[in-house]
Amino acid sequence: MKLPPRSAAGYFARPDTSKAGILIYGADAMRVALKRQQLITALVGPDGESEMRLTRMSGGELRKEPSLIVDAIKAVGFFPGDRAVFVEEATDSAAKPLAAALNDWAPGDAHIVVTAGQLTARSALRKAFEAHPNAYAAGIYDDPPSREEIESTLRQAGLGALDRDVMDLLAGLSRALDPGDFAQTVEKLALYKLGDTSPVTAEDIDACAPLSVEAGVDDLINIVAEGRAAELGPMMRRLEAQGVTAVTLCIQAARHFRGLHSAAADPGGAAQGIGRLRPPVYGPRRDRMLRQAQAWGMYKLESALQDLVQTDLKLRSAAQTSPAMALMERTLIRVAMRARI
Repeated sequence: MKLPPRSAAGYFARPDTSKAGILIYGADAMRVALKRQQLITALVGPDGESEMRLTRMSGGELRKEPSLIVDAIKAVGFFPGDRAVFVEEATDSAAKPLAAALNDWAPGDAHIVVTAGQLTARSALRKAFEAHPNAYAAGIYDDPPSREEIESTLRQAGLGALDRDVMDLLAGLSRALDPGDFAQTVEKLALYKLGDTSPVTAEDIDACAPLSVEAGVDDLINIVAEGRAAELGPMMRRLEAQGVTAVTLCIQAARHFRGLHSAAADPGGAAQGIGRLRPPVYGPRRDRMLRQAQAWGMYKLESALQDLVQTDLKLRSAAQTSPAMALMERTLIRVAMRARI
């Protein structure tokens, strides 16, 4: 049977042990591995492998010796508790032995967990699980995690309910990071808050989020917006060494200053204008942008945007002969100095 995405999150957290098994497939190996890990932990517990209640085999081993899977699901464990057989990197060549194992499965046998890469609708492996009344097939897609999945990840890490703004910030982080990086960030956050009973804040998330080139660009733009021209040089050298181009810096700076200008020009005031920005801005970043918009004012921001637009045109011009990063650095210094006026 097909397991729809809406039901998959609940199944991985609380699997139905009356079913023979499940096929988890998808193009993103990390997403598939995380779901498989969650499911197996729910089936046999954290000590299942050390208690020999988990049997592992590859699709290649099963292709060479088809009887392995039936022998594994029928084997009697030494320790009490549910058992599972995990077949990784399965392909259509393993469809027949797996279909035979599903047909031979009886209550009390080990649960069958199979992972595979991207499978088409005509895949023999998919058909074997989708057509069987006592098994599931779940496709894992590259969609951002749902609120329910994020909450499940938080519960597994031992973190309780979060404030709405903090959850929105975490949801944005989940869309920006790979699934594995996001899971590690949540684990790091749980360790960061170990023994601390105060609510999780946006500052806590910022402290645990992984650093990236994007974060370095944001730091540079904040230096410009806050008029700290003396700090520009070292940051420019660092970003240039990381491969960031002048055009990228110009685009990101212009985007930031357009947001500040929209906030400063709002009839209801900068605070209301910040709230209207899309995508929404939360937490410390919102407070920082509000301070910047109020300090600059609408007219000075228009002048800064004019400088950035002119520099963008020069950088993209075929007649431009000056070094691109030098040109960008001069523009940013000029904009930063304007913040002090």
